[in-house]
Amino acid sequence: MSGRIDLNADMGEGYGRWSIGNDAALLTHITSANIACGMHAGDPDVMAQTMAAALEQGVNLGAHPGFPDIQGFGRRRMTLSETSLRNMIRYQLGAAAAMARAAGGRLRHFKLHGALSNMASEDATLARICYETALDFDPDLVILILPLTAMEEVMQSLGGSWAGEIFADRAYNEDATLVDRSLPGAIIHDAGVAAANMASMVREQAIICASGKRLPCRIDTICVHGDTPESLEIAGAVRARLEGEDYSVCPL
Repeated sequence: MSGRIDLNADMGEGYGRWSIGNDAALLTHITSANIACGMHAGDPDVMAQTMAAALEQGVNLGAHPGFPDIQGFGRRRMTLSETSLRNMIRYQLGAAAAMARAAGGRLRHFKLHGALSNMASEDATLARICYETALDFDPDLVILILPLTAMEEVMQSLGGSWAGEIFADRAYNEDATLVDRSLPGAIIHDAGVAAANMASMVREQAIICASGKRLPCRIDTICVHGDTPESLEIAGAVRARLEGEDYSVCPL
């Protein structure tokens, strides 16, 4: 084998009567699921159903907390006090852990969502608050981070377990952050392009920016956003390409 790589997806993002993405089909391709915790998306029933389905497929469970912003899907920036931010993380982790336990599993990893993640990639103080709170809750959680950003700086100092994550359906700036979704070319819709990009990045252990610049880093897991319309095609193509290059696609 050339190596190991995890394939994750953000899911459980429906709410009540409304569903987002094809979680059931996506679970047949991935090895780790990042479950929405009810603030940016998801509700108790959706969490329970998604976690049960993930465990049936042998997929690891992770908490995916975001800002309390159902309308904006957690993709609008907010300013919270440190106390409120810590309580918000604890609240969502507690819900996710309880639902995982009820489904017969447990949380394996932790990944920030949307605007909260983008802000933490730029702001070490914010990242430290979020990650300290998560590790205080469960020191065994693997923290998914954007390599070469403030997130990695914080996790290096905290000393907890972390995994470097890249995105199959997103383009990168030269500072290793994601191109803003409002800009042209920020979202990759072609499954073949996504698969080729991911194979190159994993092989080179480097983020390949939209400009072509290479940023060497540690890559442990690849994300496909569940709400990307082509998520199922992208996940299947990425997995097939990596396995074709003798990578073992397996949980963190």
